[in-house]
Amino acid sequence: MTPTPLALRHWRRRDWLCQTGLGAALAPLASLALAQEDHTGGDPLGSMQWPVVRRKFLGGEPVVFSDQVLVKGPPFAEDAMNVPILVDAQPLLAAGQRIERILLVADRNPVQQILSFEPRRVLPVLAFRFRLEQGSPVRAMVRTSDGRWHVGQTWVNAAGGGCTVPGVTRADGSWSQTLNQVQARFFRNVLDGQGMRLRVRVMHPMDTGLVAGIPAFHIEELELRDSGDQLWWRMELHEPVSENPLITFELGQSPPGTMVLRGRDNGGNRIYQEVSA
Repeated sequence: MTPTPLALRHWRRRDWLCQTGLGAALAPLASLALAQEDHTGGDPLGSMQWPVVRRKFLGGEPVVFSDQVLVKGPPFAEDAMNVPILVDAQPLLAAGQRIERILLVADRNPVQQILSFEPRRVLPVLAFRFRLEQGSPVRAMVRTSDGRWHVGQTWVNAAGGGCTVPGVTRADGSWSQTLNQVQARFFRNVLDGQGMRLRVRVMHPMDTGLVAGIPAFHIEELELRDSGDQLWWRMELHEPVSENPLITFELGQSPPGTMVLRGRDNGGNRIYQEVSA
C-alpha cells in the first residue's frame, strides 16, 4: 500500500524529532500539560459534573469553595431513599456575611436540584432527608448579599436506585389518606437552652416522575410566617426530597406566639397549619 502524503509528512516529522532529540525533550512537557489540565473546574471532590452544575445554577456569578459552609452526610447511604443531610452556614454569619439563599444539589442525581432555602429570620441551618440515585457530591451553595456563592460539599456513596423506586405510601396506596397533613413542633435548643428548634413533617409521596406510570408529584413551596405576617423562612422543594419530608430549622429565638406554615404542591393542593410553641 502506498503511503498517503499526510502519512509521509507525519513519519518525516517523527523521524526528525527522534534524530534531533526534541521528541524526548518535549515528552515530559506534554505529560505535565496533560496533568495540569483540569476538567473539574477546580472542584475539591474532582467531580466532572461540577462545571455543568455551576453554569446551570450559578451562572457567571463569583464562586468560592468554602469551609465556612458545613455539609454533613453519611459516608454510605444505607437507605438511598432517605439520606440524612445537615447544612450549617453559621460561620458565614460570624464572618459578617448576610445570607440570602441556600441551594442544595447532588451532582449525579437525575434531578440535581434538591431544594432552596431562604433563612429570613432564622439561622442558616437545615436538616432533612433526600433521595440519592448513586454515589455523588452533595453541595450547599450559599449566596451572600455581596453576590458571591460560598460552596460547601461532601461525598455520599450509595448502592443506587433512590430516585427510581416508589415510596412506601405510593406502593401501598395510603398516601391519599394523609396528603399534606402537617405535624409541627417547637423544641428548646439543647445546645444553648436559648433558641428554639422547629421540626416539620408534611405527609406527601414526593414522586420523582422517574418511576414508570407515576408522574412527578411533589411539594413545591413551604413558608413560615408569624402573626404579623413577617416571613421567617421560605423553601422551594424538588423531587429528590424524601417521601413525607421531615425538616428541622433552627429559629435562634423564641417564636412570637402562633405561627402559620403554608405551601402548595405541583398539583395545586394547599398546605396550611397553625403552629404554636
